[in-house]
Parts: sequence; C-alpha cells; structure tokens
Amino acid sequence: MPPTEHRRITPRAGAFATFVAALWSGNSIAIKAGLEYAPPLRLGWYRFVSGAVVIVAWALYTRADLRVRRNELRVLTILGVLFSVQLVFMNLGLKYTTAGHGAVLSVTYPIWMAVLAHFFIAGDRLALSRLAGILVAYGGVVVISLDGLGAEASGEVLLGDILSIIGGFLLGARLIFNARQSGRIDPNKLLLAQAAFGTAVFVPAGLIFEGEPWLMNRELALSIFYQGAVIAGFGYIANLWLLQRYLPSQVGVLNLSQPIFGIVLAWLILDEPLTRLLWAGAILVALGAGMAQRRTRNERVPAKSLRPVSVNPSSGAVPGPAGSDTRE
Repeated sequence: MPPTEHRRITPRAGAFATFVAALWSGNSIAIKAGLEYAPPLRLGWYRFVSGAVVIVAWALYTRADLRVRRNELRVLTILGVLFSVQLVFMNLGLKYTTAGHGAVLSVTYPIWMAVLAHFFIAGDRLALSRLAGILVAYGGVVVISLDGLGAEASGEVLLGDILSIIGGFLLGARLIFNARQSGRIDPNKLLLAQAAFGTAVFVPAGLIFEGEPWLMNRELALSIFYQGAVIAGFGYIANLWLLQRYLPSQVGVLNLSQPIFGIVLAWLILDEPLTRLLWAGAILVALGAGMAQRRTRNERVPAKSLRPVSVNPSSGAVPGPAGSDTRE
C-alpha cells in the first residue's frame, strides 16, 4: 500500500471514530455473554471464522494481494502466536472477572506500548510526561483491583483482572511488533493470517482441553456475530480506514472513551454494578493511557511521513507511536 498523507480529523470523522470506539467497548460484553454458552477456546475460533468471512469479502472488494511469500512466513507466524496467546488470556480473564473490568483493563495496552517502544522503536523515547501517564494508568489498575477485592467471589475476579492485564501486555507487545513491520505486509493479509493461525491452534486445543458438549443458541450466535463480523471484521476495517487518513494520535484520543462506554454497556446489558472504584479506575486508566501516548513537540513526526497503519484482531484500537498498529 502506498504511503498516505494523514490530516487532522474532521467533526464527521470524529463522530464516526467515536461510534467505532463504542462498538469496540461492547466486545468485552459480547465475550462475557458468549462464555455462558461456550468455553474460551471454542468461543475464540468461532470468532476467528466469523471475522475472516468479513475480511475476505473486504479483501476481494479492494483486490488485496493475499498471497503469502516465503519471506513473510516468519513474521506471520510470530504474529499468529502472539495473537493466539493474547486471546487466550483475554477470554480466560473475562471468564473470571466482570465485563466492566475487562473493558477497562483491555485499554491498558497503550501503557505497555509506551514502555516497549522505548526499547524497540527507534526515536520513541519514554519522556518524563509519558512516564507520568504510565504511573497514573497503573494507579487506575490498582483501583480496579481494589474494586475486585470488594466484590463477591473476589478471588476469581482478581484472577480475571490479572489475566486481563497480561492479555493487555501481550496486545501491546503484538502491536509493537506490528509497528516494526509497518508497511511491509498488506493489513488484510495480517488479519487473515492471525485468524487462520488462531483457528488452527484453537480447534485442536479446544477438543483436547474443553470437554463441554457442543452448544449453539441464539445468545451465543449473537455473541459470535458481534465479536467476529462487527469487531474482528467491520471494527478492524473501520479503524484501518480512519488511521490511513487521519492523524493516529487524534483517532487514539477518541478511542480512550472505550472504558466509559464499556462500563455503561455492562450495566445496561449484563446488569453489572456501577461502583465508584470502577469509575475512578476507568478514568485514571484512560487519562494515563492518553498521557502515555502523548508525543512532545520534538518527538512528533510530520504527517506526510507517516505510513499507513495496520490493524489486527484483539481487543481495542488505540494507536501507539507513529506507524504502529491498532488492536483485537
């Protein structure tokens, strides 16, 4: 794909980006609801297949080159492994914690990106202001953990929070890896490779480790459709469209509204309680993640030098340093 000149986001594009962020915030709710009827690994490959259908349709529409070349195999394999392990932690985390906690903790990945970028992305140093943002966001994680300790079955909720945080770290690591590969592989190929690798791993793993009987009903079908077609399909394509045309930093700020949307949706759909600690933690995480991704004037890269940004499945879509990826 040729480099695209990024411009400041318009009000109409900003409204669309906020709408996409609201859709992403519902991903944790859809996973939590689906886990009532299917175990984590099976739910994972259901999502891969559903999302792949939309991605293939889009790739055919845009005439994307999906041929895998020999020099791309290593990158696609590493990406597939990171993605699969990350999704295991995300689904297992949501099995034990609440959807509200999961929606907030999934947005911690920009924090990990800021830390990892300091070591692996040339010129993306961890300035003092960004370090302060990391500390603020970590404070939000601590507050959310305290909220979990005060809930019923607190041991399970805390375990789910820990697994979700690990999933957030793996997502940040995956996006940093993608940032290092930026512009080398077509984004549609990255998405389909992850879906194919995840399916190849999750199907046999589910058969071995998950003995629950095959179960399909309307609720599970809606959960799979939302995770796959809406998020892994439309959500990634929409983020790709936005990040190819507008400044990633501005799109990213709007995506920080996800924790708020997620908490409200978990309350409306799953009847989860709205606690003061959860609200406080969500605000601190969003504020800290925004500070961690904020670039100083000396760090900023001219818009015309930015490459298109790849998008891949996981849990969210806040872009990191220039040329970096968005999430699953």
